[in-house]
Amino acid sequence: MKIAVLPGDGIGPEVTREAVLVLEALDLPRLTLFEGDVGGIAYKRHGHPLPFETLTMTREADAVLFGAVGEPAYDELERSLRPEQAILGLRRELGLFANLRPARVFEGLEDLSPLKPELARSIDVLIVRELTGDVYFGDKGVRETDAGEREGWDMMSYSAPEIRRIAEVAFRAAARRSLTSVDKANVLETSQVWRDTVIEVAGGHPDVPLDHLYVDNAAMQLIADPAQFDVILTGNLFGDILSDLASAAVGSIGLLPSASLGERQTTHGTFGMYEPIHGSAPDIAGQGKANPMATILSAAMMLRHSFAREEDAARIEAAVAKALADGVRGADLGGEHGTRAIGAAVRERL
Repeated sequence: MKIAVLPGDGIGPEVTREAVLVLEALDLPRLTLFEGDVGGIAYKRHGHPLPFETLTMTREADAVLFGAVGEPAYDELERSLRPEQAILGLRRELGLFANLRPARVFEGLEDLSPLKPELARSIDVLIVRELTGDVYFGDKGVRETDAGEREGWDMMSYSAPEIRRIAEVAFRAAARRSLTSVDKANVLETSQVWRDTVIEVAGGHPDVPLDHLYVDNAAMQLIADPAQFDVILTGNLFGDILSDLASAAVGSIGLLPSASLGERQTTHGTFGMYEPIHGSAPDIAGQGKANPMATILSAAMMLRHSFAREEDAARIEAAVAKALADGVRGADLGGEHGTRAIGAAVRERL
């Protein structure tokens, strides 16, 4: 079991350390961990946020455990050298087109949500977001208008094959549940192709109920009536926004993991990159205040999807839930437990 660990910047090294300790506590057979530089620290050491050595390491691994990237010190670099480009580069180079972001409220944490407790308690949604297309990866640039003013432009596009493959992932994830496809087909031609293709794919999954929502309505419904959603399928831009909205609804981004998957299969399962959805939080980096639970839960997703170890994944998730129920909470949850204390509490409950 070869895992490439990319701690990155800010609180990334702190939270990934705790996730690695949880993996090691499971006493997994033939577990090998490799650590590489990515993001701002990689630029500092190698002159690029995604060095060749790191990319090679990830290609030789069965899965990637990712921390976070981003430092204010690198904000003035040209865009291609900024830390955040490492994430886009990994997704593109490793073919990671499907992002899975589960969001649910842990029992006893309903009062931390900005929603009413009865609404927060009903949140149990999986957002399936396409990762390698859309406006983020389209052509872009800055030009001058006839009036001599600067004008930025970005091209949004999706091909039918790109949509089909992410739709298949979403329909499989929605087995025995329901699927909501989110687009803006009343305005965007890209979204009309998206909707038509999703309807086409739905023909092969007659047992999965499918409905469609425009993205603005979906955002409203996710707050007003979150219980109606099981699995949400959407593109890169809309998925970025909706998944962060869902994270706010559950009360803390410090609890939400994610998986980025592609088509590559290893001897164990599907190759993927696993990371917390929060950022590098440089304002608290090195202070031991970060909540590592999202990274620990990302490691559980890794065991489930890339190594077919459902029992071990469930053990980690149960240990996190038990720690929270016992009052082990970081500052993001109104508690006083530090990063190492939270990690130790989860390991004790394994």
